[in-house]
Amino acid sequence: MSKTRTKFTPEMRERAVRMTQEARKDYPSLWSAIESIAQKVGCTPQTLNEWVRKYEVNNGTRDGVTTAEKERVKALEREVKELRQANEILRLASAFFAQAELDRLKKK
Repeated sequence: MSKTRTKFTPEMRERAVRMTQEARKDYPSLWSAIESIAQKVGCTPQTLNEWVRKYEVNNGTRDGVTTAEKERVKALEREVKELRQANEILRLASAFFAQAELDRLKKK
């Protein structure tokens, strides 16, 4: 049995999270509210739970790394990788030209 992946728009995700937050007080637990709203929205409870957790982290009501911080770290890691590659190229070029200079001096 294969599952078809439905792409939910950011607006739909926000709406589902908002509905869950509003319905939270009407249910005995957060999970029961998530199960109910997920059925109405058309996603799995696990997916909606992930959205709710991400929302709570981004708003500071739950501990964790925010989405903005994750993106910042990812950009910094990409920059570090590029700088390391540039340094390696410069190191190799420097060694090449130093060797060429030594060869030139030996020929004199």
